[in-house]
Amino acid sequence: MPDRAIIKANLKNTLTKTDFQGVNSVYKGKVRDTYEKDGKYILVTTDRQSAFDRILASVPFKGSVLNLFSAFWFEKTKDIIDNHLISIPDPNIAIVKKVTILPVEVVVRGYITGTTDTSAWVNYKNGERLFCGVQLPEGMKKNQKFDTPIITPTTKEEKHDAKISRDEIISKGLVSEENWNKVEKAALAIFQRGQEIAAEKGFILVDTKYEFGLDEMGNVILADEVHTPDSSRYWIADTYEERFNAGEEPQNFDKEFLRIWFVEHCDPYNDEVLPDAPDELVEELSYRYIDIYEKLTGKEFKYNADMPIHERIQKSLNQYFSG
Repeated sequence: MPDRAIIKANLKNTLTKTDFQGVNSVYKGKVRDTYEKDGKYILVTTDRQSAFDRILASVPFKGSVLNLFSAFWFEKTKDIIDNHLISIPDPNIAIVKKVTILPVEVVVRGYITGTTDTSAWVNYKNGERLFCGVQLPEGMKKNQKFDTPIITPTTKEEKHDAKISRDEIISKGLVSEENWNKVEKAALAIFQRGQEIAAEKGFILVDTKYEFGLDEMGNVILADEVHTPDSSRYWIADTYEERFNAGEEPQNFDKEFLRIWFVEHCDPYNDEVLPDAPDELVEELSYRYIDIYEKLTGKEFKYNADMPIHERIQKSLNQYFSG
Protein backbone atom coordinates (compact mmCIF):
# COMPACT_ATOMS: atom_id res chain seq x y z
CA MET A 1 0.00 0.00 0.00
CA PRO A 2 1.40 3.45 -0.89
CA ASP A 3 2.88 5.46 1.96
CA ARG A 4 1.07 8.80 2.19
CA ALA A 5 3.61 10.21 4.65
CA ILE A 6 6.47 9.72 2.16
CA ILE A 7 4.35 11.17 -0.66
CA LYS A 8 3.48 14.23 1.43
CA ALA A 9 7.11 14.74 2.42
CA ASN A 10 8.16 14.71 -1.25
CA LEU A 11 5.56 17.05 -2.76
CA LYS A 12 8.40 19.42 -3.70
CA ASN A 13 11.00 16.74 -4.50
CA THR A 14 9.77 16.23 -8.04
CA LEU A 15 11.27 16.25 -11.51
CA THR A 16 9.74 18.94 -13.71
CA LYS A 17 12.73 20.36 -15.60
CA THR A 18 15.77 18.35 -16.63
CA ASP A 19 19.30 19.52 -17.39
CA PHE A 20 21.95 16.84 -17.03
CA GLN A 21 25.70 17.07 -17.46
CA GLY A 22 27.72 14.76 -19.71
CA VAL A 23 24.84 13.89 -22.06
CA ASN A 24 23.36 15.65 -25.09
CA SER A 25 19.80 16.93 -25.03
CA VAL A 26 17.79 15.71 -28.04
CA TYR A 27 14.11 16.40 -27.38
CA LYS A 28 11.81 17.48 -24.57
CA GLY A 29 8.25 16.14 -24.68
CA LYS A 30 5.20 16.51 -22.47
CA VAL A 31 6.36 13.89 -19.98
CA ARG A 32 9.65 12.41 -21.26
CA ASP A 33 12.90 14.21 -22.04
CA THR A 34 15.33 12.51 -24.41
CA TYR A 35 19.13 12.69 -24.18
CA GLU A 36 21.86 10.92 -26.15
CA LYS A 37 25.29 9.51 -25.38
CA ASP A 38 27.52 6.82 -26.89
CA GLY A 39 25.00 5.92 -29.58
CA LYS A 40 22.17 5.33 -27.10
CA TYR A 41 19.11 7.33 -26.20
CA ILE A 42 18.36 8.20 -22.58
CA LEU A 43 14.66 8.59 -21.78
CA VAL A 44 14.07 10.54 -18.59
CA THR A 45 10.47 10.21 -17.41
CA THR A 46 9.54 13.32 -15.45
CA ASP A 47 6.80 13.93 -12.89
CA ARG A 48 4.97 16.37 -15.16
CA GLN A 49 1.19 15.95 -15.31
CA SER A 50 -0.13 17.32 -18.58
CA ALA A 51 -3.60 18.05 -19.92
CA PHE A 52 -5.16 20.76 -22.09
CA ASP A 53 -1.76 20.94 -23.82
CA ARG A 54 -0.39 22.39 -20.56
CA ILE A 55 1.55 21.18 -17.54
CA LEU A 56 -0.93 21.14 -14.66
CA ALA A 57 1.25 19.86 -11.83
CA SER A 58 4.30 17.87 -10.84
CA VAL A 59 3.28 14.61 -9.17
CA PRO A 60 5.73 12.92 -6.77
CA PHE A 61 7.01 9.54 -8.00
CA LYS A 62 4.87 9.60 -11.14
CA GLY A 63 7.90 9.44 -13.45
CA SER A 64 9.32 6.46 -11.59
CA VAL A 65 5.97 4.65 -11.72
CA LEU A 66 5.60 5.16 -15.48
CA ASN A 67 9.18 4.14 -16.22
CA LEU A 68 9.05 1.02 -14.04
CA PHE A 69 5.58 0.12 -15.33
CA SER A 70 6.89 0.12 -18.90
CA ALA A 71 9.95 -1.91 -17.88
CA PHE A 72 7.63 -4.51 -16.37
CA TRP A 73 5.57 -4.78 -19.56
CA PHE A 74 8.58 -4.74 -21.90
CA GLU A 75 9.87 -7.78 -20.00
CA LYS A 76 6.48 -9.51 -20.13
CA THR A 77 6.11 -9.04 -23.90
CA LYS A 78 9.66 -9.39 -25.24
CA ASP A 79 8.88 -12.89 -26.54
CA ILE A 80 6.21 -11.36 -28.81
CA ILE A 81 8.36 -8.62 -30.33
CA ASP A 82 11.71 -7.01 -29.58
CA ASN A 83 11.63 -3.62 -27.82
CA HIS A 84 13.92 -0.64 -27.44
CA LEU A 85 14.80 -1.11 -23.75
CA ILE A 86 18.45 -1.72 -22.87
CA SER A 87 18.69 -0.88 -19.16
CA ILE A 88 17.02 0.88 -16.21
CA PRO A 89 19.92 2.48 -14.29
CA ASP A 90 17.57 4.68 -12.25
CA PRO A 91 13.82 4.57 -11.52
CA ASN A 92 13.33 7.58 -13.81
CA ILE A 93 15.76 6.55 -16.58
CA ALA A 94 15.51 4.11 -19.46
CA ILE A 95 18.54 3.54 -21.67
CA VAL A 96 17.11 2.58 -25.06
CA LYS A 97 18.12 1.78 -28.62
CA LYS A 98 17.90 4.50 -31.23
CA VAL A 99 14.62 3.95 -33.06
CA THR A 100 12.91 5.71 -35.95
CA ILE A 101 9.35 5.95 -34.66
CA LEU A 102 6.61 5.16 -37.18
CA PRO A 103 4.35 8.18 -37.84
CA VAL A 104 1.20 6.37 -36.69
CA GLU A 105 -0.05 5.77 -33.17
CA VAL A 106 -1.46 2.27 -32.72
CA VAL A 107 -4.61 2.31 -30.59
CA VAL A 108 -6.03 -1.07 -29.55
CA ARG A 109 -9.53 -1.19 -28.06
CA GLY A 110 -11.14 -4.08 -26.23
CA TYR A 111 -14.29 -2.12 -25.33
CA ILE A 112 -16.30 0.69 -26.89
CA THR A 113 -15.91 3.70 -24.63
CA GLY A 114 -14.37 7.17 -24.38
CA THR A 115 -15.33 10.84 -24.35
CA THR A 116 -13.05 12.52 -26.93
CA ASP A 117 -13.75 13.09 -30.61
CA THR A 118 -11.31 10.30 -31.55
CA SER A 119 -12.92 7.79 -29.17
CA ALA A 120 -14.88 4.83 -30.47
CA TRP A 121 -17.99 5.53 -28.39
CA VAL A 122 -18.38 9.21 -29.33
CA ASN A 123 -18.09 8.40 -33.03
CA TYR A 124 -20.45 5.43 -32.69
CA LYS A 125 -23.02 7.48 -30.78
CA ASN A 126 -22.87 10.05 -33.60
CA GLY A 127 -23.79 7.37 -36.13
CA GLU A 128 -20.40 6.26 -37.42
CA ARG A 129 -20.15 2.54 -38.08
CA LEU A 130 -16.98 2.43 -40.17
CA PHE A 131 -14.43 3.57 -37.59
CA CYS A 132 -10.78 3.81 -38.68
CA GLY A 133 -11.60 1.26 -41.37
CA VAL A 134 -13.21 -1.15 -38.88
CA GLN A 135 -16.89 -2.06 -39.41
CA LEU A 136 -18.73 -1.85 -36.08
CA PRO A 137 -21.96 -3.78 -35.44
CA GLU A 138 -25.31 -2.17 -34.72
CA GLY A 139 -26.82 -2.06 -31.24
CA MET A 140 -23.71 -1.61 -29.11
CA LYS A 141 -23.91 0.10 -25.71
CA LYS A 142 -21.30 2.30 -24.09
CA ASN A 143 -18.55 0.30 -22.31
CA GLN A 144 -19.55 -2.93 -24.07
CA LYS A 145 -16.83 -5.44 -24.90
CA PHE A 146 -15.96 -6.01 -28.55
CA ASP A 147 -16.14 -9.61 -29.75
CA THR A 148 -12.44 -9.25 -30.54
CA PRO A 149 -10.15 -6.26 -29.91
CA ILE A 150 -9.87 -3.76 -32.76
CA ILE A 151 -7.03 -1.55 -33.98
CA THR A 152 -7.98 2.09 -34.57
CA PRO A 153 -4.85 4.03 -35.58
CA THR A 154 -4.36 7.76 -35.40
CA THR A 155 -1.90 10.09 -37.08
CA LYS A 156 0.50 12.11 -34.98
CA GLU A 157 -0.45 15.73 -35.37
CA GLU A 158 1.17 18.60 -33.51
CA LYS A 159 -2.16 19.93 -32.28
CA HIS A 160 -4.60 17.03 -32.46
CA ASP A 161 -4.37 13.38 -33.51
CA ALA A 162 -6.60 12.35 -36.42
CA LYS A 163 -8.27 9.02 -37.17
CA ILE A 164 -6.86 6.97 -40.01
CA SER A 165 -7.44 3.50 -41.46
CA ARG A 166 -5.10 0.67 -42.35
CA ASP A 167 -5.69 1.25 -46.08
CA GLU A 168 -4.90 4.96 -45.78
CA ILE A 169 -1.71 4.27 -43.82
CA ILE A 170 -0.45 2.00 -46.58
CA SER A 171 -1.71 4.02 -49.57
CA LYS A 172 -0.17 7.25 -48.21
CA GLY A 173 3.14 5.49 -47.65
CA LEU A 174 3.20 6.21 -43.92
CA VAL A 175 4.11 2.57 -43.22
CA SER A 176 4.77 -0.21 -45.72
CA GLU A 177 2.18 -3.00 -45.92
CA GLU A 178 4.77 -5.53 -44.78
CA ASN A 179 5.67 -3.51 -41.69
CA TRP A 180 2.05 -2.63 -40.91
CA ASN A 181 1.16 -6.31 -40.94
CA LYS A 182 3.90 -6.87 -38.35
CA VAL A 183 2.65 -3.95 -36.27
CA GLU A 184 -0.95 -5.20 -36.24
CA LYS A 185 0.04 -8.75 -35.34
CA ALA A 186 2.32 -7.60 -32.53
CA ALA A 187 -0.13 -5.02 -31.17
CA LEU A 188 -2.96 -7.53 -30.83
CA ALA A 189 -0.67 -10.10 -29.21
CA ILE A 190 0.74 -7.55 -26.72
CA PHE A 191 -2.77 -6.37 -25.88
CA GLN A 192 -3.94 -9.94 -25.29
CA ARG A 193 -0.96 -10.57 -23.00
CA GLY A 194 -1.77 -7.35 -21.15
CA GLN A 195 -5.42 -8.32 -20.71
CA GLU A 196 -4.46 -11.75 -19.39
CA ILE A 197 -2.01 -10.40 -16.81
CA ALA A 198 -4.36 -7.57 -15.79
CA ALA A 199 -7.21 -10.06 -15.29
CA GLU A 200 -5.03 -12.10 -12.92
CA LYS A 201 -4.67 -8.96 -10.78
CA GLY A 202 -8.36 -8.00 -10.85
CA PHE A 203 -8.17 -5.39 -13.62
CA ILE A 204 -9.55 -5.05 -17.14
CA LEU A 205 -7.15 -3.57 -19.70
CA VAL A 206 -9.75 -1.64 -21.68
CA ASP A 207 -7.71 0.08 -24.36
CA THR A 208 -4.20 1.34 -24.92
CA LYS A 209 -1.86 2.98 -27.40
CA TYR A 210 1.48 1.71 -28.66
CA GLU A 211 4.41 3.25 -30.46
CA PHE A 212 6.40 1.10 -32.88
CA GLY A 213 9.56 2.02 -34.73
CA LEU A 214 12.37 0.72 -36.88
CA ASP A 215 15.74 -0.12 -35.36
CA GLU A 216 19.04 0.46 -37.15
CA MET A 217 18.59 -2.83 -39.03
CA GLY A 218 15.10 -1.87 -40.21
CA ASN A 219 13.32 -4.27 -37.87
CA VAL A 220 9.94 -3.32 -36.39
CA ILE A 221 10.24 -3.04 -32.59
CA LEU A 222 8.12 -1.78 -29.69
CA ALA A 223 9.10 1.59 -28.18
CA ASP A 224 8.02 4.44 -25.89
CA GLU A 225 5.77 3.16 -23.08
CA VAL A 226 3.60 0.07 -22.58
CA HIS A 227 0.36 -0.36 -20.61
CA THR A 228 1.06 2.53 -18.23
CA PRO A 229 -1.81 4.40 -16.55
CA ASP A 230 -1.01 7.31 -18.90
CA SER A 231 -1.26 5.27 -22.11
CA SER A 232 -3.97 2.81 -21.08
CA ARG A 233 -7.41 2.64 -19.53
CA TYR A 234 -8.00 0.20 -16.67
CA TRP A 235 -11.28 -0.85 -15.04
CA ILE A 236 -11.93 -2.89 -11.89
CA ALA A 237 -12.90 -6.37 -13.09
CA ASP A 238 -15.18 -7.71 -10.38
CA THR A 239 -17.73 -4.88 -10.58
CA TYR A 240 -17.70 -4.36 -14.35
CA GLU A 241 -20.55 -6.66 -15.37
CA GLU A 242 -22.95 -5.52 -12.64
CA ARG A 243 -22.32 -1.86 -13.36
CA PHE A 244 -22.53 -2.35 -17.13
CA ASN A 245 -25.89 -4.11 -16.84
CA ALA A 246 -27.14 -1.28 -14.62
CA GLY A 247 -26.02 1.34 -17.14
CA GLU A 248 -23.40 2.69 -14.76
CA GLU A 249 -19.83 3.69 -15.54
CA PRO A 250 -17.19 1.08 -14.62
CA GLN A 251 -14.92 1.62 -11.64
CA ASN A 252 -11.62 2.82 -12.98
CA PHE A 253 -8.21 4.23 -12.23
CA ASP A 254 -9.19 7.87 -12.45
CA LYS A 255 -7.02 10.96 -13.03
CA GLU A 256 -9.99 13.03 -14.16
CA PHE A 257 -10.49 14.74 -10.80
CA LEU A 258 -7.42 16.94 -11.37
CA ARG A 259 -8.64 18.02 -14.82
CA ILE A 260 -12.07 18.81 -13.36
CA TRP A 261 -10.53 21.00 -10.64
CA PHE A 262 -8.73 23.12 -13.24
CA VAL A 263 -11.86 23.48 -15.39
CA GLU A 264 -13.76 24.67 -12.32
CA HIS A 265 -11.09 27.17 -11.24
CA CYS A 266 -9.76 28.63 -14.50
CA ASP A 267 -9.80 28.44 -18.28
CA PRO A 268 -6.99 25.91 -18.76
CA TYR A 269 -6.89 26.36 -22.54
CA ASN A 270 -6.67 30.15 -22.59
CA ASP A 271 -5.48 31.56 -19.24
CA GLU A 272 -1.86 32.63 -19.50
CA VAL A 273 -1.06 31.55 -15.93
CA LEU A 274 -2.78 28.61 -14.23
CA PRO A 275 -3.36 28.35 -10.47
CA ASP A 276 -1.33 25.84 -8.48
CA ALA A 277 -3.01 22.49 -8.04
CA PRO A 278 -3.96 21.87 -4.37
CA ASP A 279 -1.43 19.72 -2.52
CA GLU A 280 -4.10 17.25 -1.42
CA LEU A 281 -5.11 16.55 -5.03
CA VAL A 282 -1.50 16.10 -6.14
CA GLU A 283 -0.90 13.79 -3.17
CA GLU A 284 -3.99 11.72 -4.06
CA LEU A 285 -2.90 11.39 -7.68
CA SER A 286 0.56 10.20 -6.61
CA TYR A 287 -1.08 7.66 -4.31
CA ARG A 288 -3.21 6.30 -7.17
CA TYR A 289 -0.26 5.93 -9.55
CA ILE A 290 1.73 3.98 -6.97
CA ASP A 291 -1.29 1.92 -5.92
CA ILE A 292 -2.10 0.63 -9.41
CA TYR A 293 1.60 -0.07 -10.04
CA GLU A 294 1.87 -2.23 -6.93
CA LYS A 295 -1.42 -4.05 -7.49
CA LEU A 296 -0.87 -4.77 -11.17
CA THR A 297 2.80 -5.69 -11.16
CA GLY A 298 2.82 -7.36 -7.74
CA LYS A 299 5.99 -5.39 -6.95
CA GLU A 300 6.56 -3.13 -3.95
CA PHE A 301 7.29 0.43 -5.07
CA LYS A 302 10.70 1.73 -3.94
CA TYR A 303 10.55 5.46 -3.19
CA ASN A 304 14.29 6.23 -3.55
CA ALA A 305 13.71 9.57 -1.85
CA ASP A 306 16.93 9.83 0.16
CA MET A 307 18.30 12.68 -1.96
CA PRO A 308 16.95 15.38 -4.34
CA ILE A 309 15.64 13.62 -7.44
CA HIS A 310 17.67 15.61 -10.01
CA GLU A 311 20.87 14.95 -8.05
CA ARG A 312 20.06 11.23 -7.82
CA ILE A 313 19.44 10.92 -11.56
CA GLN A 314 22.70 12.74 -12.41
CA LYS A 315 24.56 10.34 -10.12
CA SER A 316 22.89 7.35 -11.80
CA LEU A 317 23.83 8.65 -15.26
CA ASN A 318 27.45 9.20 -14.22
CA GLN A 319 27.70 5.69 -12.81
CA TYR A 320 26.11 4.05 -15.83
CA PHE A 321 28.32 5.70 -18.43
CA SER A 322 31.52 5.50 -16.40
CA GLY A 323 31.02 1.78 -15.86
